[in-house]
Amino acid sequence: MAENLFIPETKDRKEIYEAVIPQIEALISTESDLIANLANIAAVLKEAFGFFWVGFYLTKGNQLVLGPFQGPLACTRINFNKGVCGHCYTTKETVIVPDVEAFPGHIACSSASKSEIVLPVFDQEGNVAMVLDVDSDLLNDFSEVDAEGLGKIIKALEKTL
Repeated sequence: MAENLFIPETKDRKEIYEAVIPQIEALISTESDLIANLANIAAVLKEAFGFFWVGFYLTKGNQLVLGPFQGPLACTRINFNKGVCGHCYTTKETVIVPDVEAFPGHIACSSASKSEIVLPVFDQEGNVAMVLDVDSDLLNDFSEVDAEGLGKIIKALEKTL
């Protein structure tokens, strides 16, 4: 796939996901390098949706460690029992946080972050290999549309692991 991205001129997130998911699938299906794929996924999501921060935290030892991302400076290491990413890791479920200030134990990597969605990425053995973390500078910016769309991207990524 050429390094071009088609993003429909709409504010409807469902339509945008429908357009970018097949492009991401094509992009990562021909590349075997995980870091390259994670970097491109983060870049596509940042460009397509204008999210404040998009990135991956990879499971390394007993922590989540910062991987490829798009956005401002980020926390480098997150313990499994800390913050939204740690909660996602331990529960193995997608977490939508409408207001990060109301989430117990939220880690404030940036005071500009107002809402967040985090999805687990599973390896072939069913372990959480990493999490996809997406932050918005708007309150209540994520919905089931995002959970579903990002979930499809995660499923495509899991096939490459």
